[in-house]
Amino acid sequence: MVPGAWTDADLAYQAEHIATMRLQNCGHNCIAGQVVILSSDWDQADAFRAALRRAYANAPERPIWYPGSPARMDLATEAYPDALVLGDRLLVEVDADADATALETTEYFAPVLGVVTVPGTGQEFLDAAVAHANDKLQGTLGANLLIDPATERSLGAGFERAIAALRYGSIAINGWTAFGFITPTLTWGAYPGSTIEDVGSGIGVVHNALLLDGVERSVLRGPFRPFPRSLPIANGGGRLTILPKPPWFVSARTGATVSEGLTRYRVDGRIAGLMKTLTKALRA
Repeated sequence: MVPGAWTDADLAYQAEHIATMRLQNCGHNCIAGQVVILSSDWDQADAFRAALRRAYANAPERPIWYPGSPARMDLATEAYPDALVLGDRLLVEVDADADATALETTEYFAPVLGVVTVPGTGQEFLDAAVAHANDKLQGTLGANLLIDPATERSLGAGFERAIAALRYGSIAINGWTAFGFITPTLTWGAYPGSTIEDVGSGIGVVHNALLLDGVERSVLRGPFRPFPRSLPIANGGGRLTILPKPPWFVSARTGATVSEGLTRYRVDGRIAGLMKTLTKALRA
């Protein structure tokens, strides 16, 4: 999370965004977000932490069903006995001088979300966060980066250099890398460099419907703000969306209905049914 001047609505929206990255399918997901890298020098860090606690606690509870996940939850509790227990999930906020190794090297595959910090703001923070993600976090399948339009513009070419330095096979800017997985033209796989002896997040890619050779990573972009705050004047040049809330957010009211409707459209191809589903998506 690149620090910037965020409104209360921005803080709440991105907190729900991150909660979704962790809690979709109760965290039983290979591309679930697990570690939030936050600036210790961001003057809105405490406000964001409060928004994240609310979003994480208020998301609907779902059963932890994947084999082995309860035991991994226990490992997280043992490593971080002071973690917040919020219903069926854990929120681990690691102090700057505490050991984050377990959080950063264990794929819990369960509703365990952690927050770690690095110092700095602007380009200094972004470079430090990229280095931390590359050197400290286990796995190279996907990384999500949240940044407001004004801050991205102020960084200029430095932002693009930071993205190029981020060693992950799928990168989502103001989005979730799950959409890298479901977009057939994008590649899906670990960052190149794994071997049979040290396989990491895997070797090679799948999908890649354009059949491109030698792809290092796929990068996708989403809107920082929902509609109507995504309109150009209000958004400061960010990307436009017509969705007041994405239906895939765990906090969305119509997520299950929209998912079912889109699935039925793929089966029967009925345009009338699709339009009805899209209307429900606007009411999420």
